[in-house]
Amino acid sequence: MKHTRKLVLLIGLLFISLSMQAQSGSGGQSLETVAQAPQQAKGNDTIVKPSQEMKTATISSVDLESDEDSQDISALLTSSRDAYVSAASFTFGSARYRIRGYDGKYSSVLINGIPVNDLETGMVYYSTWGGLNDATRQTEVTNGLNPNRQYFGGIGGTTNIITRASSFGKTGRFSYSATNRSYRNRLMGTYATGMMDNGWAFVVSGSRRWAEEGYVEGTFYDAYAYFLAAEKKLNNQHSFSFTALGAPIRSGRAGVATQQAYELTGNNYYNPNWGYQNGEKRNARINNYHQPMVMLNHHWTPSEKLKVNSGLSLLFGRGGSTALNWVQSNDPRPDYYRYMPYYHDDNPYETYWLNYFTEGWQNDPKIQQINWDHFYFANRKNLYAQQNANGIEGNTIEGLRSKYIVEERRNDVTNFQFSTNANYTYSPNATYSGGIKLTKYKTHQFKTINDLLGGEFWIDTDQFAETDGVDYTTEQNDLRTTNRLVKEGDVFGYDFYGNVNSAEVFGQAEYSFRKFDFFVAANLMSTKFWRTGNMQNGRFPDNSLGDGAKNNFLDYGIKGGVTYKITGRHYVTANAAYLTQAPYFRDVYTSSRVNDNVIDNMGSEIIKSVDASYIIRHPMIKSRISAFYTTFSNQIWNRSYYIEDYRSYCNFVMQGIEKVHAGVEFGADVNLSATLQMNVAAGYGEYFYSDNPTVTITRDNNSELLAKDRLVYAKNYRVGGMPQTAATLGFRYNHPKYWVVGCNGNYMTDIYMDFSPERRTQEALENLIPSDPQWDITINQEKFEGGFTLDIYGGKSWRINKTGHLIAVNLSITNALNKQNMVIGGFEQLRFDAADVEAFPSKYFYMYGRNFFLNLSYRL
Repeated sequence: MKHTRKLVLLIGLLFISLSMQAQSGSGGQSLETVAQAPQQAKGNDTIVKPSQEMKTATISSVDLESDEDSQDISALLTSSRDAYVSAASFTFGSARYRIRGYDGKYSSVLINGIPVNDLETGMVYYSTWGGLNDATRQTEVTNGLNPNRQYFGGIGGTTNIITRASSFGKTGRFSYSATNRSYRNRLMGTYATGMMDNGWAFVVSGSRRWAEEGYVEGTFYDAYAYFLAAEKKLNNQHSFSFTALGAPIRSGRAGVATQQAYELTGNNYYNPNWGYQNGEKRNARINNYHQPMVMLNHHWTPSEKLKVNSGLSLLFGRGGSTALNWVQSNDPRPDYYRYMPYYHDDNPYETYWLNYFTEGWQNDPKIQQINWDHFYFANRKNLYAQQNANGIEGNTIEGLRSKYIVEERRNDVTNFQFSTNANYTYSPNATYSGGIKLTKYKTHQFKTINDLLGGEFWIDTDQFAETDGVDYTTEQNDLRTTNRLVKEGDVFGYDFYGNVNSAEVFGQAEYSFRKFDFFVAANLMSTKFWRTGNMQNGRFPDNSLGDGAKNNFLDYGIKGGVTYKITGRHYVTANAAYLTQAPYFRDVYTSSRVNDNVIDNMGSEIIKSVDASYIIRHPMIKSRISAFYTTFSNQIWNRSYYIEDYRSYCNFVMQGIEKVHAGVEFGADVNLSATLQMNVAAGYGEYFYSDNPTVTITRDNNSELLAKDRLVYAKNYRVGGMPQTAATLGFRYNHPKYWVVGCNGNYMTDIYMDFSPERRTQEALENLIPSDPQWDITINQEKFEGGFTLDIYGGKSWRINKTGHLIAVNLSITNALNKQNMVIGGFEQLRFDAADVEAFPSKYFYMYGRNFFLNLSYRL
């Protein structure tokens, strides 16, 4: 009731505030000078956070000439610029804010009408076209539950990126950017011919982004991007377009650490992933991705009323991330819990180690960071003779067996899709749309030896199975070649395909009248997935090799909405949706690396959502206030972690998860004068678990059942990892001489720790009583204070009179006050010791301090 009262009160206050603004904004002067802001200053980056180029708000002539008393009130354009969505995507992005608290898998992204959400996880990997800002900036956006003619979409909305060559017009743009974020430098260029007299249009674009070291110590960035689009217009009815794009990237990853590690190093961005090798920094966790995409579209316009867009696409290529691996040796990670001072501070017999690690963490890079020299030393002295090597009886091979290696965990994808979509304008009041999407998706997951670190071979056995001591065959990763010796580049450990086939059909009807618009849409989706093993694992010889069982799901969704047009500038909307969604491949297998076992009682997730909005579209103010309420049922949470008692990894599967996401969102762009604009946005959410799920725990080595349907007391715990409340107030001055300055003051709070389900079970508390301080430490969910940040930006452009070309320079500074102590998220470790609840402390993420983006561009 407490949460509900707060929510209702906030909704009421915002509606009153908005009504007052609407009444005061009934008049206004000409705003034509605002539109003089340089067009090239607009921009958005290729990931879901702000482009560091200037964002320009313009007032169109339609707004200036609209007539409130017109007998024909135009339909509300849901894709028009939205102040709240802009703030949530850009301004709040530095704090990991998520619109309505939704995961990325609940939003749909398309390129030329073809979905690009990953079928294994549901997520969108924007790095696939990272660095192609110019080529991918043309979008059609539908927010939330609003209708979309390209796709049924998710509850988080739909974005369709348009890359047709004819849509660019004749233009060229070249830029250089300097920043201190993930990369330090960027070069980017784009040239488009526009539609030429011979019916052809072409676009080429490319970029280079790099940094020897990014904002976080030990990270680096090395990325390219390329883009080609071509279109041939055969006649007024038929046109073919082709798009090819890709973005190869190698980057050293930043890590996350405990609070003690941050304090001992004096650095809230301490990164445990790197260490010195021969005096140079080397990162052990390197991402290496290149997954190009090609597509061919046929655009058919048989009449003015009917438009059909059909397309074929293929996404393919490598994905990989390196990590350390070790056998019969000490844990190589510098922040391993036994190397932290807190592990020794309660034991009077370990004073030496307490002092040793405290001093080392404060002063010694060999303690603070990865000790690469130790790995080479250990491997080069480990002479080893392997008997019956490579499955050959009597074959003994002697050499340097690596105790430490760098492995690469690969996830190579092949995704073939067909899509066709039709839009039919039956009358001025009725439009019908629908389409079919077919997908054949395959992911190849395996490990390779990246670096033997001075050794000569690695033995392809499972070190955790070795500790069981049952039968030497159980430790073999592939029974077809026992005791296999692997070298750099060889596949080892696990090797399997994940196969996902899907077919979807959707339809939508929209009706528009003088005072009311309404729509209804529905979809039907069939999903089939299965695992194909390429190794016969010694622990699971009967269900690891070859095709596993096929898993089939049939899902559906329906949504609808109504818009009441109070006047041509004031609207009220209401939408509702009910849909089911098949579980994703990654969630249903208990240990897909080594067997075909799936979770029991798996079923589709059920999502119900409603929202209502009051919207103003006025020359002086554009604003929206919305309230929403969404429930999620039958979610799955699947993780693996190490349990020391078993000396083995264990699989932790939580099922029957139910959540509620409710809140309000408000945004307004206000033109205070012909040159001064104000923007304000706020979001308040209550995102929490609404029931107690159950968990099943199995041992990874042999599928031994450790717990079945254990109750997790998660009810009323908050969804963590993001601010649930955020607000911003900004001002922007556009000078008629083509320069602009602005600032935003931002406040973000109600940030909660991602909690470990294991700590919210009866078993975790069975040796405690409520009065014991350990009780609260075990079950309380940590809440972070959040705080205030300031962003400032400015830009200037010059038009070259004789040529009409444009030169622009833009600078944005995020977190200008350099606030470095603001926690923006964190998680409790899954490893848990009921006898010592602080043995595995939480890990935290801090907001980056002051960072900038400087961009210089030249446009033809």
